[in-house]
Amino acid sequence: MKFFVDSADLDQILELNAIGLVDGVTTNPSIIAKSGRDFKDVIAEICKEIKGPVSAEVVSTDSEHMIAEGRELRKIASNVCVKLPLTLDGLKACSTLSREEIPTNVTLCFSPNQALLAAKCGATFISPFIGRLDDISLDGIDLIEDIRTIYDNYGYETEILAASIRNVNHVKDCALIGADVITAPPSVIKSLANHVLTHKGLEAFLKDWKGTGQSIL
Repeated sequence: MKFFVDSADLDQILELNAIGLVDGVTTNPSIIAKSGRDFKDVIAEICKEIKGPVSAEVVSTDSEHMIAEGRELRKIASNVCVKLPLTLDGLKACSTLSREEIPTNVTLCFSPNQALLAAKCGATFISPFIGRLDDISLDGIDLIEDIRTIYDNYGYETEILAASIRNVNHVKDCALIGADVITAPPSVIKSLANHVLTHKGLEAFLKDWKGTGQSIL
C-alpha cells in the first residue's frame, strides 16, 4: 500500500519522507488556504522534494476551465497530478487530460457508481472519502470494498486512493480490503506506530538494561 500525506506543511512532509513513509502528497484548496501562501509556490516546493505524485486541485467548476487549469498546474512539475471533482464536468476534464497523458485524481467520490465513471474516463486515482461518509452514519469502508470489487471485476487500472482518513482503524481496514493508496494527515500516519504494549515493553527493557550498568557505545 502506498502512503500519501494529506498536507501542505513541507516540514511535516519531509519528516515522514526521511523515514520512508511518503509515496506522494495530496493537497486541496482548503489545505493550501490554511498555509496562507501562494498556491503554485507551495506545490512547486513539495514537488521538488517528493518524487511521487503531488495532487493539485483545480478550482473551476466547468470543464473548459478545469482543463485549462489542469494544463497550467501540470507545468509546475512533472509529478503534479491534477485533482478534479467528481461531477460531469470533472469527468469530461478527466477524459481530456487523461488522453493528453496528464495524471488525474478524481476526488469527492461517495458512491461506487461515481468510481465506475471515473475509471471509464481514465482517472489515474479515485479518491473515495471514508470519514465524511462515517459522519452521516454510513460506512465509508464499505465504499472502498465495493470499488475494489468493481475495479477487479473489469480490470480497471485506476488506483483506489482512500481519503478522509480519520484514524488508524481506517488505515488497517483499507489495507485489508486492498486499497492501493491511503492519504492521511501526518498525525494519523505517525500514530500507526503507537501501541501501549510497545511502549510498556520498551520501558521494561530499558529499566532492566540500566540495572546492568553496561553501555553499548
